[in-house]
Amino acid sequence: MRASQPLALSAAAAALLMGCGGSSDAALPQLTAATPATLQSCATLASSLALPDTRITSAEQVPAGPLTLQGNTTQAPAHCLVKGKMKERTGPVDGASYAIGFEMRLPVEWNGRFLHQANGGLDGSVVTALGSVSGAAPVAPGLVQGFAVLSSDAGHGAPTPFFGVDPQARLDYGYQAVGTLTPMAKNLIKSAYGKAPDRSYLAGCSNGGRHAMVGASRYAEQYDGILAGNPGFHLPKAATTQLWKAQQYAKVSTKDATSGLPDLTTAVSPAEFKLISSKIVAKCDALDGVTDGQVNDVAACQAAFNLQTDVPTCTGARDGSCISGDQKSVLASIFAGPKNSKGEALYTGTWFDPGIAGANFASWHFGSPATRDAGAVAFIFTSPPSSVAAFTAIPGMQYALNFSMETDYPKMFATNATYTESSWSYMTPPNEADLSALKNRGAKMIVFHGVADGVFSPMDTANWMDRLQANHSGKADAFARLFLVPGMNHCSGGPATDQFDMLAPLVAWVEQGKAPDSVTAKVRGAGANVVNAELPASWSANRTRPLCVYPKVARYNGTGDVESASSFSCK
Repeated sequence: MRASQPLALSAAAAALLMGCGGSSDAALPQLTAATPATLQSCATLASSLALPDTRITSAEQVPAGPLTLQGNTTQAPAHCLVKGKMKERTGPVDGASYAIGFEMRLPVEWNGRFLHQANGGLDGSVVTALGSVSGAAPVAPGLVQGFAVLSSDAGHGAPTPFFGVDPQARLDYGYQAVGTLTPMAKNLIKSAYGKAPDRSYLAGCSNGGRHAMVGASRYAEQYDGILAGNPGFHLPKAATTQLWKAQQYAKVSTKDATSGLPDLTTAVSPAEFKLISSKIVAKCDALDGVTDGQVNDVAACQAAFNLQTDVPTCTGARDGSCISGDQKSVLASIFAGPKNSKGEALYTGTWFDPGIAGANFASWHFGSPATRDAGAVAFIFTSPPSSVAAFTAIPGMQYALNFSMETDYPKMFATNATYTESSWSYMTPPNEADLSALKNRGAKMIVFHGVADGVFSPMDTANWMDRLQANHSGKADAFARLFLVPGMNHCSGGPATDQFDMLAPLVAWVEQGKAPDSVTAKVRGAGANVVNAELPASWSANRTRPLCVYPKVARYNGTGDVESASSFSCK
């Protein structure tokens, strides 16, 4: 499990970086807010800007108006849209064309800040650089707040895993694209506004959260604030665990009549997950001081809830009012996490939380292994990668079922003459429990994680925070804080107060020294910009709750409206 050293900048890139000024300085000036500026140029950027290994393909003025991203339409301010490519090349292994594609949206009225929007999944497409980086259906994305926002495809042009055949594309996806893009983006901002950004932020959820955590370790000198949501910072282990989950669920699944392969959706029905969720609520709801259909004290809940005794065991047919003994065995194993034949844990288990009734939770358990994780493991997290012909010759589910946690799992740590850095090394933050460079510079980091994440273990993230605290003598919360979101699935969804803004508190912490002790979150009930259909009917459409700094828990004060965050305190 060798951790690689941080990427060394080329001489040209280093010189460019030093010329950027602002937040690229090694030491962060304390408690100094960014100062606004007005866009000076747009259309001329494409023709006048000369940056190393960079081709600006277009620069156009965009009037104020609606921008739609993932079904959410936001009124964006007038801005300059710049598109381009970096490091264009031909892959030596597969002969394919590669580049780091990007876009930047530079508001006419700029707040003096740079936001690197780290995207999710396998990357492979330049997502609209709106800066929607925290909470579900954000009402004020980064661009709306006045940030200059960067988005990229992380070094490959399609959201498929086959780029994993190319050694450099692997490294770009893992960490080098961030290191390549950052000095370019700061220099472009300087050209557009006449000054470099005063403050720089790196933020994202899921794989974007992983990018952010890796950035906190590898590029601490480049960023003043890091925001990592539901971070897949141990992504190779999480992805292989997804394949292992498929093997466990297959034990209680019926086979598809056409393919003969297990239909994982039959392993646990929505009604059965809802049953388990209701039993978790019954045992754990009141642990935070009030019966409100929400479980805030996740740690106490794990001790209070028992799958074997609190959920009825079927004596006859499955009808949604019980689950079978075999289902209980499979679920107990999955929530405990995978182990090898020596009994060694291969990835952290996860928590029982009412959010397991969320559709997003089930989709990660049942749909993702064959459609997402099989390809990612085969090409990106295994060295050497599979051949395209061999992989595409069998269904993704068959690959998942054939995967061996004994002999295939260790390949994430392997290298050879072509793939000289292991998947584990390039995908994860080196020395993840030591963020001394971030701390010493004065930069800040916020991490949030949905307690009912179906793919990346929130327990793993909590364990990381525990190790970070231990390594920094119990004082890590001076520069890094974790917020758990009860009921929330992967980045959003589930029975949860999943709409919140972590970016503004991060800015206030970096620039004003206001460390966030709690962040107010609300449900997306009737009237929200994007309504959450999974909210319990008994909840107010306007419910709010404080999200607390781990390990504190939102507890009812004993009086006041149970639908209001003001009636709860973090204790």
